Amino acid sequence: MNKYIQAFYDSFINTLNWTWNSIVFEVPWYTNYFWGLIVISLVVWFLEIAFPWRKNQAIFRKDFWLDAFYMFFNFFIFAIVISGVYAVMQLGFNDLGISMKSLALIDISVWPMWLQLLTFFIVLDFVQWLTHVMLHRFEVLWRFHQVHHSVKEMGFAAHLRYHWMENILYKPLKVFGVMILGGFEPEQAYIVHFTAIAIGHFNHSNIKITWGPLKYIFNNPVMHLYHHAYALPKDRNYGVNFGISLSVWDYLFKTNYIPEESGTIELGYKGDDQMPKNFWRQLTYGFFSSKK
Repeated sequence: MNKYIQAFYDSFINTLNWTWNSIVFEVPWYTNYFWGLIVISLVVWFLEIAFPWRKNQAIFRKDFWLDAFYMFFNFFIFAIVISGVYAVMQLGFNDLGISMKSLALIDISVWPMWLQLLTFFIVLDFVQWLTHVMLHRFEVLWRFHQVHHSVKEMGFAAHLRYHWMENILYKPLKVFGVMILGGFEPEQAYIVHFTAIAIGHFNHSNIKITWGPLKYIFNNPVMHLYHHAYALPKDRNYGVNFGISLSVWDYLFKTNYIPEESGTIELGYKGDDQMPKNFWRQLTYGFFSSKK
């Protein structure tokens, strides 16, 4: 069998098996992303119910079940489908003499574990912040990102409601971030990944948290709600508050914007009425629409 076909097949099967083993509790609990996602989602949802910011918002808000399906589709189903493609890409780069260490700026593998994790977290978050800015600044990318911004009532599950094409962009750039770190991912990187999921859920939740002085470092639901605001400042109509886990990038690059904290603003974007309402039509939306 051709080595590229074999690489595709092996990666697809391994990811499928890993997902199934996670579901049936045959992987260590601390790396079980399937049940980890469920536990984090339930905790944040219960906090939404107990301490709602927008008290008139229903527990099962608008598009709740659509967003819940997106969480599992993007995090698991699509990951299985696309895993083989990334394996083929990596093999192709290896054949061209491009390894994971080709772009290395530093080697964090010899550092203490806490410093490895902190550096890994910061570098990957900046790469994702920059990618997020690109999704807003370039029309061809914004078409796909509109799926995420079509959310009209904010809740934790909106965190992973995004077009599958965003995976195509985010994944290689995150790999690029790992390459900068010497092609090394810390042994306990699952801590970073679970932390990012939890922060992302909180940032999209119906909970009012600003973290006090730490708001200049960590993203929060108030800040991120304005990222989804329908009405944006005229001088920044491409977007504001692009932070993923950290807000510091927005304060450094002057893309921060929080005019008030009522939580009652309209969400969406101009032309969001053109967004299909069901999942299957949203899968192909960005390829044929140029609506802003």
